[in-house]
Amino acid sequence: MTSGAPPELFPSVRHAEARALEVLTGFGEGAVLALSGGTDSALLLSLAAEAIRTERLVAVTSRSESLPVEELQAAVAQARAAGVAHVVLEGSELDVEAFRRNAPDRCFHCKNTMYADLRRIADERGVPYVLDGTNADDTGDHRPGLGAARVHDVASPLLLAGLTKQWVRAVSAHRGLDTWDKPAEACLSSRFPYGTPVTREGLDRVYRAERVLKDLGFRTVRVRVHDPIARIEVPVEDIPALLQADLKAH
Repeated sequence: MTSGAPPELFPSVRHAEARALEVLTGFGEGAVLALSGGTDSALLLSLAAEAIRTERLVAVTSRSESLPVEELQAAVAQARAAGVAHVVLEGSELDVEAFRRNAPDRCFHCKNTMYADLRRIADERGVPYVLDGTNADDTGDHRPGLGAARVHDVASPLLLAGLTKQWVRAVSAHRGLDTWDKPAEACLSSRFPYGTPVTREGLDRVYRAERVLKDLGFRTVRVRVHDPIARIEVPVEDIPALLQADLKAH
């Protein structure tokens, strides 16, 4: 298993891994870690479990309607494999009116609520830091959630170490993590155009539609909501297979 070493930044995957571990030792007093089940946070968890005493480390996942159930299951398995305590938050981002109305700052309101909960857990556990899996590529995107991270003083060790997504995948492969080539899974609420309210029923329809396509073998898929129609997105190389798929049977 190999993802190949990305060019530049680090002489080798081992150097990239060592730099990330070095950064994480600075959080050795203890941390609460946001764990989504995806590639970035899975690597952060693996590294943190090595750099920080596990009794001073807590992983937290939000059981939200925007998170596919498979991602929650993945997060539970990852925390168990790392030997790290895991807390599953039971709240709903749909309780936040600013999130439901789906303006361009939607992500801020979701993350603001989640990071506030993580900071509360950190205070209750007596650990000083809250960490997330933001990588060095994420700062170039439209990510209002980064503003919420600043509000709650959330640190991003992969970003601080200079790991881009390519390096995250390379280090993940080096460490034997099965998430090294996992497709990115943006939250389900991102399938709704800004201004279209996000509802529980709408999220469920998107989840079920994407589940059908994944069961047909499509690893990377988005079902975008444009009522009364939906737009299916897959990588260019998968379009011929999508055109041949018998979707009416599902």
